[in-house]
Amino acid sequence: MAEDGGSGSTGVVAVLVIFVIIVVVALFVFRNRLFGGGGTQEIDVNISTPSK
Repeated sequence: MAEDGGSGSTGVVAVLVIFVIIVVVALFVFRNRLFGGGGTQEIDVNISTPSK
């Protein structure tokens, strides 16, 4: 189905596309650590019982 001349470059392009997708996903997941300055965040949660 695929031509012999184009099959090699198709594999290279597929590997490059997968690599780019992995890099983009990694940047999306870790962008808070890279650009936020701190790895930990404090969240103040105030839980109180409802008044009757």
